[in-house]
Amino acid sequence: MHISEGYLSGPVLLSSAVLAIAGTAIGLKRLDYEQIAQAGMMAAVFFVAGLIHVPVGPSNAHLIMNGIIGLLMGWSAFPVILAALVLQAVFFQFGGFTTLGINTLIMAAPAVAVHYLFGPLISRPHKTGSVAAFAAAATAVAFSAVLMAASLLFTDEKFWALAGTTLVVHIPIMITEAIIAAFCIGFIKKVKPEMITGKTVTLKSSHSVIASQPQEKRSCN
Repeated sequence: MHISEGYLSGPVLLSSAVLAIAGTAIGLKRLDYEQIAQAGMMAAVFFVAGLIHVPVGPSNAHLIMNGIIGLLMGWSAFPVILAALVLQAVFFQFGGFTTLGINTLIMAAPAVAVHYLFGPLISRPHKTGSVAAFAAAATAVAFSAVLMAASLLFTDEKFWALAGTTLVVHIPIMITEAIIAAFCIGFIKKVKPEMITGKTVTLKSSHSVIASQPQEKRSCN
């Protein structure tokens, strides 16, 4: 999903950078102090998922995990994904610095979109939440592939065939991430539901007051 440097036109890079900066600013503003650890964990998930990739022209096909990141983080998906992309570019020369804006946009914007489309559904009981997570992950990957294809087409119409290939190769990724997201959301709902609802679950316990009785004095004969 990463677009390498040297392929996209200046206007595409500039406009996407502006949108990515705006999204990151909104995400940082909405990131609560209690979510910092969660944001770091999601950035690590994205970082590791993107390391195993298959080159496809100027881009790469790999797991993105932006669906589950969007469901759990909302607008904060922008700074989460941007931070992971910077680390990948620094340590592995993966993607690039001039393409940070477009790469952030094509993966974070779908994450925010599925947060609003499917976020209210994942907290519902039974299988509804898992089905919503499945659909959210598949939609996020598909939306990212469309944005990447559009960025190539806006640069040069000669990328038309490559844009179509990009959409096709991400179909297996859509299915894989959908299954992973459905499992992860179901697991999180059982062990840490506040990550989904945003509300801390407290267990009510009855406190029993033990009346202390004075001890009898023992006399030593």
